Amino acid sequence: MPAYTPPKSYARRHRVPPAGACAPTKPAQTQPSAAAAPLPEPIARYHEHAVGPNQCCSAVVQPVAAPVQSVWSVVRRFDNPQAYKHFVKSCHVINGNGDVGTLREVRVVSGLPAATSTERLEILDDESHVLSFRVVGGDHRLVNYRSVTTLHAAPPSSGGGTVVVESYVVDVPPGNTMEDTRVFVETIVKCNLQSLARTAENLSKSGGRLSP
Repeated sequence: MPAYTPPKSYARRHRVPPAGACAPTKPAQTQPSAAAAPLPEPIARYHEHAVGPNQCCSAVVQPVAAPVQSVWSVVRRFDNPQAYKHFVKSCHVINGNGDVGTLREVRVVSGLPAATSTERLEILDDESHVLSFRVVGGDHRLVNYRSVTTLHAAPPSSGGGTVVVESYVVDVPPGNTMEDTRVFVETIVKCNLQSLARTAENLSKSGGRLSP
């Protein structure tokens, strides 16, 4: 399935957070000062999405009580999303060795309107702590889905730790509204990020990182 490129005449560029038409949802955990702080400008640029006329986008912010390196050791494992994504049953790398361009096939647990998802790694920046992937095929309804996840250190005044932001853009499936689509996707993203927080915090307490 080819990736979708919105026509220039119709696409509109949205930034999610700190400002833009696609506002972030409330943080999944209660650390308001960290979650509400403006994103550093270099990070905010990654959350700009070209949005087509039949697409929606938004973002979820998740504070994590663990250092960036602990959280990143979990997030960067493109070959092992099931380490924290509980809706993923298994993951098989089709092509590549974990660098940009790597393809994976994800099998989804039963109960969701999906069976498999073929995904391509678009960005993996170990210095800036940015990961992005795009859905390029599979048996699901999230056509042209693209996700960007960034990590940055929370200010010491808010207790430290990490702020994770995950933004996305996706086609609205036939028969669904933008709000239907947004609620569905954000429910999954929130669950994933809450699980990421627990996983990274447990790793941090044990003094480790996820093994490569």
